[in-house]
Amino acid sequence: MQTQAATSGVQQRPVEELDSVVIRFVGDSGDGMQLTGNGFSMAVAKAGHDFATHPDYPSEIRAPIGTLFGVSGYQIQYATHQVFTSGDAPDVLVAMNPAALKTNLSDLKHGGTIIANTGAFSDANLAKAGYRDNPLEDGSLDRYTLYSINITTLTGNALAASGLSKKEIELCKNYFALGMMLCLYSRPLEDEIEEIGKKFAKKPQFAAANITTLRAGYAYAEATEIFPAIYQVRHPEPRPGKYRSITGNQAAAFGCVAASELSGTPLFLGSYPITPATDILHALAALEHFNVTTFQAEDEIAGICSTIGAVYGGALGLTTTSGPGMALKTEALGLAVMLELPLVVINVQRAGPSTGLPTKIEQSDLLQALYGRNGECPLPVVAASSPADCFDCAIEAFRIAVKYMTPVIMLSDGGIGNAAEPWLIPSVADLAPLAVHYRTEPDGFQPYARDANLARSWVRPGTPGMEHRIGGLEKDFLTGDISHDPMNHQRMVEVRAAKVAGIVQDIPASQVAGPDSGELLIVGWGSTCGSIAQAREKAEAAGKSVAHLHLRHLNPLPADLGAILGRYRHILVPELNQGQLSKLLRERYLVDVLPLCKVQGKPFKVSEIYERIMELI
Repeated sequence: MQTQAATSGVQQRPVEELDSVVIRFVGDSGDGMQLTGNGFSMAVAKAGHDFATHPDYPSEIRAPIGTLFGVSGYQIQYATHQVFTSGDAPDVLVAMNPAALKTNLSDLKHGGTIIANTGAFSDANLAKAGYRDNPLEDGSLDRYTLYSINITTLTGNALAASGLSKKEIELCKNYFALGMMLCLYSRPLEDEIEEIGKKFAKKPQFAAANITTLRAGYAYAEATEIFPAIYQVRHPEPRPGKYRSITGNQAAAFGCVAASELSGTPLFLGSYPITPATDILHALAALEHFNVTTFQAEDEIAGICSTIGAVYGGALGLTTTSGPGMALKTEALGLAVMLELPLVVINVQRAGPSTGLPTKIEQSDLLQALYGRNGECPLPVVAASSPADCFDCAIEAFRIAVKYMTPVIMLSDGGIGNAAEPWLIPSVADLAPLAVHYRTEPDGFQPYARDANLARSWVRPGTPGMEHRIGGLEKDFLTGDISHDPMNHQRMVEVRAAKVAGIVQDIPASQVAGPDSGELLIVGWGSTCGSIAQAREKAEAAGKSVAHLHLRHLNPLPADLGAILGRYRHILVPELNQGQLSKLLRERYLVDVLPLCKVQGKPFKVSEIYERIMELI
């Protein structure tokens, strides 16, 4: 163990250059680890580095302080090169209390660095974390580089004249940790000081205290002799274009607004707050100047029913939720299918069943999206593969919805929704038009007459001469009147299915990374994309023949998928569930799919997929 006492004295230390680094901040849910991680990620983003993050929240609101299940974390990997994931294992672990150290130590790289806040390693906190002896003193951390720093006391010293209470001062210690890390990794303070000013604009006393603490942490790391070097991730190659840091939920919100602007149609969101989808509601509520109406409903059913009403009235309709909310929306979603109205449901998936692990990642709801409704009730399903991809995926969902007059489900998940990465802000001129057509000509009007895409007309209420009935009972094939005729029901069921199946004509040819035939094809969907892509590149560098196909369209599946599957000896499908896509591919294409399943509330490590690749070939 390399641990040293804290002394001071300004010094010139060597700068160690790195190609990449993985840092994890962990502490109590009230320790501000998400703010700390966000602040650090913004700093590396402004330096032009590629990065990926993984925020990790406790599942319980206000979990008891110091407990193992109350730990909150934020991991970031940034590099000179393209970054696919937040990293398999941290190089540096910043632990604000014993519980944070206990729950995260096993992930730290052998020989990695621990920065521990000794001020929280009291007897009471050690006991809550299950430690009999203080791990900072008993030699159990000898295989790591340990820096024991009393962040709590140093924060108190910095704010002794602030006028804040002891409890309020305690809340500022995350900014001391952030200041230290910004110094150690050669990032300036100015941008973060500006962000603190904005964040706490209505509480200037707290803004001043946090800025003071940030400066104190930076100065401590700069002056103390315990750190032998400072670090700098090599500057990346310049990338043309304008970038910003974006989370998946922010990107989904922006994509929905873009769809509204491209179509010239107002956007309506009817939503009930649910983890981890709530931030889409928050983001859209702040964008009302883009002709966006947000309605926070009293429950999930009201959320989707209000959206159906808005779409019937001619708006682009959106409702957001997670798995439990999807279950509650099921009956109304069937009504939207029966009415053949274009609305989008964004399901930011989480670990289930029931409440499950509401803040943890899981690809839990693919089969629910495909089959989770009563009756023959087909729907198109698309899935985003990264935070930035949520923007394009949201536009695609609305494009399908209005062209084919059908509800569409877009799948994201907690890992995508909460995580951040750089996003190249697109030029509006590069976005394809999104056409919306309302029928206004009454001559020959039949409510359920269809165009070449089997889509019925979109008619806004009050259009003269075009009154028609809507409701959940089966409709006549043309008039829309209630019909109990058996043959009409079969015809309507078949045409609704044919309409969804016909969307395949709009799905572009599948893009395969790697050889177009050979030993192994990895098929993925959703948030596994980064881990699969990096594992494939690693295997390719080791001389293995590995290809990767990532699916956005899950219903209908791409027209060329069956032929592609047939060109490889093995088909590996990594999923954060018990093999839902694997079941679908076996059923549809009669191929021997090899599932790789993980349901731990954690994303795939690159090493987990790489090891399976090497076992197969």
